[in-house]
Amino acid sequence: MKRFEILGVLGDGAFGVVTKCRDKESGEIVAIKRMKQRYSTFEECLQEKEVKSLRKIKHANVVRLLQVFRENEYLHLVFELLGDSLLKTINKKNGVPFTEQEIRQIMSQLLTGLAYCHKQGFFHRDIKPDNLLWKGNVLKIADFGLAREIRSRPPYTEYVSTRWYRAPEIILRAPNYNSPVDIWAAGAIMAELYLGKP
Repeated sequence: MKRFEILGVLGDGAFGVVTKCRDKESGEIVAIKRMKQRYSTFEECLQEKEVKSLRKIKHANVVRLLQVFRENEYLHLVFELLGDSLLKTINKKNGVPFTEQEIRQIMSQLLTGLAYCHKQGFFHRDIKPDNLLWKGNVLKIADFGLAREIRSRPPYTEYVSTRWYRAPEIILRAPNYNSPVDIWAAGAIMAELYLGKP
């Protein structure tokens, strides 16, 4: 972290703390997620689901992982800095539904990003407005902490994703589910954009 100047805390979740930082060498402003879990080796860090998925997924509608490093047994993930979440955008509208054109643009970007993730062999498992972030007018899928490989072996936990966006197979505690759970969540988001509420 010596290379970075901390400018402020962006968020504190169950698995890590995200800070806004400036790279002292390049001057670039980035977001750094410091995982709360300790890792004994760097190889162990590279097996983390978020690292494995984002090292492979490079797409305009997916947050860019710029760097991975381990310091004092903690894993640090350096991301491009993004703006507000879709959730904040929804809240600013105060229940006013989005226009047809806005919904088309949002959903096109979300589904394009998801299609690419699935094609690369990963499903997200936590698609919700809070994990969709803006970079200008570009929507990007973020927070791959619950991502799994499509070819990985079930059973999976049923405690994933926010309740409003959970697919029926997860609610019914089916141990075998896959990438369609992301499509269900995207459909729930589309309905929310039309209705102005979840």
